[in-house]
Amino acid sequence: MDTSSTDRDRSSSRPRPRVVIIGAGFAGLAAIKVLGRRDVDVTVIDRTNHHLFQPLLYQVATAALNPADIASPIRRIVRRSRNVRVLMGEVRAIDVGRRVVWLEGAEVPYDYLIVAAGATHSYFGHDEWERFAPGLKRIEDALEIRRRVLSAFEIAEREPDEARRRAFLTFVIIGAGPTGVELAGTLAEVSRKTLARDFRQIDPTQARVILLEGGPRVLPAFPEDLSDAAKRQLEALGVEVRLKSLATAIDETGVSVGDDRIEASTVIWAAGVAASPLAESLGAPRDRAGRVKVEPDLTIPGHPEVFVVGDLMAVTFQQDQPVPGVAPAAMQAGRSAARNILRAIRGRPLEPFQYVDKGMLATIGRASAVADLRGLRISGLPAWLLWLFVHIFFLVGFRNRLLVMIQWAYSYFTYDRGARLITSTWCELTRTRPGSEAPPDPEPSGEPGPGGARS
Repeated sequence: MDTSSTDRDRSSSRPRPRVVIIGAGFAGLAAIKVLGRRDVDVTVIDRTNHHLFQPLLYQVATAALNPADIASPIRRIVRRSRNVRVLMGEVRAIDVGRRVVWLEGAEVPYDYLIVAAGATHSYFGHDEWERFAPGLKRIEDALEIRRRVLSAFEIAEREPDEARRRAFLTFVIIGAGPTGVELAGTLAEVSRKTLARDFRQIDPTQARVILLEGGPRVLPAFPEDLSDAAKRQLEALGVEVRLKSLATAIDETGVSVGDDRIEASTVIWAAGVAASPLAESLGAPRDRAGRVKVEPDLTIPGHPEVFVVGDLMAVTFQQDQPVPGVAPAAMQAGRSAARNILRAIRGRPLEPFQYVDKGMLATIGRASAVADLRGLRISGLPAWLLWLFVHIFFLVGFRNRLLVMIQWAYSYFTYDRGARLITSTWCELTRTRPGSEAPPDPEPSGEPGPGGARS
């Protein structure tokens, strides 16, 4: 009897381990790349059908890029990995006891689970502000901000009242982290360069861009000298930077900062994030931001088969510093969790997550940026060129890299932005923008209008 043949038959009939990955962001995609074409069955669940390159989302919001330039279909990314299937759906809950992920109308069992559900906006207990000050986490958010910014100029062009016109030409960004700084600098460039000669009744170069920060400096995660450099570069672009300024109220007409009132029709939120509500169903300890306090190997206490990565994890490195919620950290965590799953399948002990801090980058505007590269601090043009290279390198897909390089080169030499489309009609804009209602139509006079038509 051929015992080796019998052993192979038994091995081939044995079910393969089932790995479920929730979220196809940076962490989820990194895990997929490790597990693809391995001897496991991988199910990827995401609420959308695409992987989004979030660091460039603000460029969609400011009309420099189109959504397809920074997003790639998940199915196209994993098409060569026959062991990976993709489900588009919203995860409702996770039953760690039964090892089941609940979708609407379905359940997905797992042997190993990677939760990379990411984060959402945090309005610090004022969720009612979201209506007036959208955040920037999804393509839908970017398109809504783009619509509000561009329509503000269009409405101001028709507005006869000077005070209301000034309000439409005032843009307030709340929060001076990387997203807030990038948005503020880019909006200043849009108004002073891109739109400078496009209007007749208004002067876009006189638009106000105000950046509010509750702390004592912009980019608080960066060294102080780079924060100061970023503030100077923002002010050189015409941005009004207000430090130690907490928003106390936001409504349809503007923002209150204590007793000070800023009349503005466009307010953008970049001040805080909170972990996905999905973390609650894991039953693990969480920090103040709702992130899961994971073990050193990224598993949750009592469940070595469940890994939490990306913006949803709370873990420390080097003298108890928290691992930052940035793309490089998410990718490293996703790879570490996937490799630990392969170790567990082989019966080997799990290894602790070792975060390697590769530095931080933030762009401010044209040829303006700051970079902290593990002690090497640079600003201005060199930091901006480095920022360009890094973001092009990490974009998913050759097509996206090529298109973004071409559009950036074109914008650099012409100051033009090719995605300046408002996908709403005038009537829709005036229904959705506060204080922008069109005046009532004149009463019909019964006299023929232009061309002989009755008006």
